[in-house]
Amino acid sequence: MNTLQDRIRGSLIGGAIGDALGYPVEFIDSFMAIQSQYGEHGITRLEVRRTEVDAASLGKAVVSDDTQMTLFTANGLLNASILGIEPKYAICRAYLEWLETQTGQHKGKAECWIRDIPELNCRRAPGNTCVTSLCDIKKGRDPMNNSKGCGGVMRVAPIPLYAVVDGRMDILDADRLAGDAAEITHQHPLGYIPAALVAHIIYRLAEDEMPTRQSLEDYIHEGMEAMEKLFPSYPYDVKSLGELADKAIALAENDNPDVTNIESIGGGWTGEEALAIALYCSVRHFDNFEEALIAAVNHAGDSDSTGAITGNILGAAIGYRGIPQFFLDDLELHDIILHMADDLYRGEVTKYNK
Repeated sequence: MNTLQDRIRGSLIGGAIGDALGYPVEFIDSFMAIQSQYGEHGITRLEVRRTEVDAASLGKAVVSDDTQMTLFTANGLLNASILGIEPKYAICRAYLEWLETQTGQHKGKAECWIRDIPELNCRRAPGNTCVTSLCDIKKGRDPMNNSKGCGGVMRVAPIPLYAVVDGRMDILDADRLAGDAAEITHQHPLGYIPAALVAHIIYRLAEDEMPTRQSLEDYIHEGMEAMEKLFPSYPYDVKSLGELADKAIALAENDNPDVTNIESIGGGWTGEEALAIALYCSVRHFDNFEEALIAAVNHAGDSDSTGAITGNILGAAIGYRGIPQFFLDDLELHDIILHMADDLYRGEVTKYNK
């Protein structure tokens, strides 16, 4: 298989794995409480649902709204050429269809072929800011918030993965689009600038045939320089993000336990903290996908989002074939995610055959 295609698959699937691993512990308020439920090392394997919470999830390790919205980002982006509109607006329309899956108020024929998939019509702790902002847009109002929640950054990986193929988009254009996609719902600069930064990092890793820990650090620093160019009106916010990214890299060098380092960054509920935690885990455990994801979710914060972003980053580096099989066997929506990844590689929406 084409190496780039495999890395696109790896990034989308990696994000879903991190999401599914972290989702059961997202609202557990301490690492000690996680340990009391899952053992000394916390949650280390995907938790498969053995009881029928919703029919679609039985026997699967379920994903949250993070993966749901990531798939709608991808579908919306691919719909842009079909609809003949700018990608940002196609993505926004896709998010409005995601909103329908959360409210049960489907209207008309879907533009996104994934809208009617049962697993994507389950409420999986959708973010309040995302729901409120999209409800405003649906009513014809511009969202008015100052949210820097991580609901923007956790969903934008499809943009650089689409953009990097055959240079469809320049990296700075991809960064900007990722920021724009996040800003649809999150208006604080630190709600959308981290989305642009993670897009830059994923783009570079996906095109790098032999990425290393050092090259990842280089891409983080290069990405911060790009943020200075893209967002000159927000020097304080860019500086704040850069300082947190530098802190994450520095912490990756010490001997402290992961949970100690991660909780010194924050809880991951905001965009800049979620990305910084993912950067810390990706740098520290660059050569061990399993350890990186375990670190990314075992803390008293937004575990599914920090896991998802870490999986997006390292998945782009190691590819689908580099992901341990035990993370793949029971993953909800596995085949749908692979199909969407391949559509991103092809640059078009194709028919999904079960």
